[in-house]
Amino acid sequence: MVTSEQVARINELARKKKDESLTKEELTEQQNLHKIYIDSIRRNIQTQFGDPKNNHL
Repeated sequence: MVTSEQVARINELARKKKDESLTKEELTEQQNLHKIYIDSIRRNIQTQFGDPKNNHL
């Protein structure tokens, strides 16, 4: 699950990237947070709708 602090940091880095450039460390952090966020969304969808790999129509 993604915490509100992680979402806030994702948004902070996105704003900074839009206004100026990010350091290599910030880019790496942004990529890691983005992966955590996407993985969380995938898990939520799989929980709500089931794993599509196991659904045979």
